Amino acid sequence: MQYGVCPQNVVALRIAPDDASEMSSQVLYGEHFKILEGRKKWSRIRLSYDGYEGWVRNIQILKIPEKEFEALDGAQNLKYASEIISHICINNHMLMPVLLGSVVTSTKSLEHTFEGNAMEGILPKSKLVDVALLYLKAPYLRGGRTPFGIDSSGFVQQVYRINGYQLKREAEEQAKQGEALSFIEESEPGDLAFFDNSEGIINHVGIILEDNYIIHCFGEVRIDRLDHTGIFNTDNKLYSHQLRVIKKVI
Repeated sequence: MQYGVCPQNVVALRIAPDDASEMSSQVLYGEHFKILEGRKKWSRIRLSYDGYEGWVRNIQILKIPEKEFEALDGAQNLKYASEIISHICINNHMLMPVLLGSVVTSTKSLEHTFEGNAMEGILPKSKLVDVALLYLKAPYLRGGRTPFGIDSSGFVQQVYRINGYQLKREAEEQAKQGEALSFIEESEPGDLAFFDNSEGIINHVGIILEDNYIIHCFGEVRIDRLDHTGIFNTDNKLYSHQLRVIKKVI
């Protein structure tokens, strides 16, 4: 088994080993992974954080020794960049931008000096909303996980991760985590609301705010009203999503 870490601020994770293949997710700076299969130009990897798999270009990853991977894997408190854009100083004294949610814990292979604010450890649930608001106006991007392009499940996953909590990558998988609530009135800020399509497949998720509002990614990360029917789009004066279940993960 081989191991790696992401040395670039963001790398596309694709369904197939082809630049024209759909991007299913992204790998952020400092994230570590197992290399499941290696080809001349591509590698199939499994992210350590959530077990998500996909293909990346070999020139965009950095292989690391097993001991370094295990150290990252067993770390109690990884540090996450907590500003939309921060910078690291790499070994040739150049500054490189890193994005909100990047892992900025220094390692032997990723020797750097971090210039910015970071969050680490398991933080109070109230901090979830503070981080979620940093993503406001981030445009929708299928598979995205950054303030410059993100999807609904990537958004909630990143918010939870920066605060020290673990969520799966896709909304349908996230909906299997935590405890279901019977009514919106039982929820509190930071809980998750899931929505399904006409076929009953969960395909959207957002973070509940106070006073029956929700922050979610629909076209962009935005705030809308939430009731027992679903999300009421305040711009179009229409319901955009049908509520399926509310979950308390923490």
